[in-house]
Amino acid sequence: MSAVIIDGFKIASDVRHLVAEKTAALVKSGVYPCLAVVLVGENPASVSYVTGKEKALAEVGMKDRSIRLPESTTETELLKIIEELNEDSSVHGILVQLPLPKHIDENKVIMAIKPEKDVDGFHPINVGNLVIGRKSFLPCTPHGIIVLLKIMGIKTDGAHAVVVGRSNIVGKPVSLLLARRETNATVTICHTGTKDLASITRQADILVAAVGKPKVITADMVKAGAAVIDVGVNRIPDDTKKSGFSLVGDVDFENVKEIASYITPVPKGVGPMTIAMLMQNVLEAATQWQS
Repeated sequence: MSAVIIDGFKIASDVRHLVAEKTAALVKSGVYPCLAVVLVGENPASVSYVTGKEKALAEVGMKDRSIRLPESTTETELLKIIEELNEDSSVHGILVQLPLPKHIDENKVIMAIKPEKDVDGFHPINVGNLVIGRKSFLPCTPHGIIVLLKIMGIKTDGAHAVVVGRSNIVGKPVSLLLARRETNATVTICHTGTKDLASITRQADILVAAVGKPKVITADMVKAGAAVIDVGVNRIPDDTKKSGFSLVGDVDFENVKEIASYITPVPKGVGPMTIAMLMQNVLEAATQWQS
């Protein structure tokens, strides 16, 4: 029997609808949630992501303070813009779209954003709060994964979760969230140094693939009945598409869906949840400002 395909698009739409209702209530009280999205350069994927965020802001009724800068923008100029946004009380959240051009230090930029406006959850203070279990802005993609598991009724308590990937954006934070007391999974993190990867992934009740390589997780690497969460978004050549490419995940979807109990598709799986959780973080930032 094929896996239940998790409709991340529908679940994200429900989250955004709830955020829109709360945003409308906040606006009535005199607070207009506002996100500043800063894009440097014209990386096609980044432009697409930023456009998606702008559409989501309009949909939930938030203010959009997008700032698009040329590739030639210096690190000093970018840091100056962030400083101005930090001091602007009408801006509740700041997001600098990554990756940045090579001449700009990403770590320096992340550090420059005030933690209370860091709706990406990347600032070391927010990361530290995540580690010790204090309230903070949670990174959007990992948080979205946890929400998907919860809404789909996928049991995490006592489950063995295997996360393939150790990035600061997905792998590490989702591992921490899965291991939290309220989620209560036992977590194994795999990466490029892992020997015999398949022998570990086959133990997973919940398998999270965040590798960034197309179809690297194959059916023989998945335990029957596992819940498979595919974070990857990879472009592969496809002459049948007008764009010349197709989007595929890190999981061999067609074959793995015959083994798993639940699986997220690519696209319309984890991706829409990332933007939905970002909207929720902006709402929280504006609510904190009100209080």
